Amino acid sequence: MLQSALMNVMVKAARRAGRSLKRDLGEIENLQVSLKGPANFVSLADKRAEEMLYEDLIKARPGYGFIGEEGGTREGADKTHTWIVDPLDGTTNFLHGIPQFAISIGLRREDTIIAGLIYNPANDELYIAERGKGAFLNDQRLRVAGRRRLDDCVVACGLPHIGRGDHDLSRREMTEIQNRVAGLRRFGAASLDMAFVAAGRLDGYWERNLQAWDMAAGAILIKEAGGVVSCVDGQSDPLKTGNLICGNEYIHAELVKILRPLGK
Repeated sequence: MLQSALMNVMVKAARRAGRSLKRDLGEIENLQVSLKGPANFVSLADKRAEEMLYEDLIKARPGYGFIGEEGGTREGADKTHTWIVDPLDGTTNFLHGIPQFAISIGLRREDTIIAGLIYNPANDELYIAERGKGAFLNDQRLRVAGRRRLDDCVVACGLPHIGRGDHDLSRREMTEIQNRVAGLRRFGAASLDMAFVAAGRLDGYWERNLQAWDMAAGAILIKEAGGVVSCVDGQSDPLKTGNLICGNEYIHAELVKILRPLGK
């Protein structure tokens, strides 16, 4: 597949930062870790990866803004374009040596995500999408799964943990979904859950209390793979609300029907 100049920039940046993360994964016991909040760790690897991504992306596209999980918002002269970056989605997995983590890069033009990349350095899976050009995994075109019945589906979710999220609501949601699906999964990296939906590995996914950098790249991947992405209400922009449901049009609609009333 012939990549655009923009995607070449994103891929090059992700692979360089990914090499650093993979080295650190191999020496996990030597990482120095600081607490950012209850059960929410941030490592030197995380910060170093974000700086690498910032350097490479801004060098290639001077003036673009940059929003990163660790460094916050950095304004650029070009107010129409903003990189939205999570340098290490799945930090807790990473710090426990679990190879389910990713670099996530989205590019927003005005209010629209026009390009996205999700890269897991542990297994070298690279997901990319550009608006109107389709979604791909290592050059293979992606389509969301075609299942229409929830009882045939494997669905992923997020789970709140200590100090974060509505635990009672989560239990109610899981109880409703568990009774209707073939399998329920929790993998611990939102961007990869969305990538799995785009690849047809998962039929659907929902989670609350996410950030824009968790979802920006995944949202365009799913849309370009023929899926639907929305807030739990079925309509709003999840990048603004932080609450997400995604899947093909049938499974998305079924999940919204079940979950929307529970959050009221």
